[in-house]
Amino acid sequence: MFLVGLTGGIASGKSTVSSLLQELGCPIIDADVVARKVVEPHSPAYCRIVKHFGPEILLENGEIDRQKLGQLIFASEDKRRLLNSITHPEIHKAMLKQIVVFFLRGYRYVVLDVPLLFETRRLTRFLNHTVVVYCDPATQLSRLMNRDGLTQEQAEQRVAAQMPLNEKRGLASHVVENSGSREDTQRQVLRLHTKLEDSMEFLLARAIAIATAAGLGGLLLYAAKLLAS
Repeated sequence: MFLVGLTGGIASGKSTVSSLLQELGCPIIDADVVARKVVEPHSPAYCRIVKHFGPEILLENGEIDRQKLGQLIFASEDKRRLLNSITHPEIHKAMLKQIVVFFLRGYRYVVLDVPLLFETRRLTRFLNHTVVVYCDPATQLSRLMNRDGLTQEQAEQRVAAQMPLNEKRGLASHVVENSGSREDTQRQVLRLHTKLEDSMEFLLARAIAIATAAGLGGLLLYAAKLLAS
């Protein structure tokens, strides 16, 4: 099994591409979903966030108000870095557990849906392929304003807080152009999925894993014989 990183920019359509891949049978590990789980009330990350950002970011039921927290971190690079330093290690541990499960089930590849894939670069060294969902700046801004009910100034601030899509596009091994119709995006996703499914990279990854497991097994057997002698 090999790993494919999927990323994009805010309102670029990454979630749409992720859903299309899932419909094709691809296992998806969504970093946003994992991120919500690791900050559930009373978790280690939750306690650290409340300690640093204060109880005013909480809803009445004790959960973190993601909108309030988002406003804070989009307005301050230091606060954004602080939040990332708290949540990212927990997110990566949880994602690793899911990767192991999919590996044991025999999938050829797993998609890691990670919004800040290139910003943090903590996962890129483990990926065989990276996919960026791109749309032109005007479309991105329009979608964001309509989706979140933001003013143009607020939308521009959120877009500016992220790495430019053009820069991400230059770093990716595959690009899905999502400025047009959903049908056009579907066709691109199907071509991408077919190319990844036809790849033989999963055989190498599985052979290495089996060899490693066999080596560890032999070492344990040798140690057991020594202890028994």
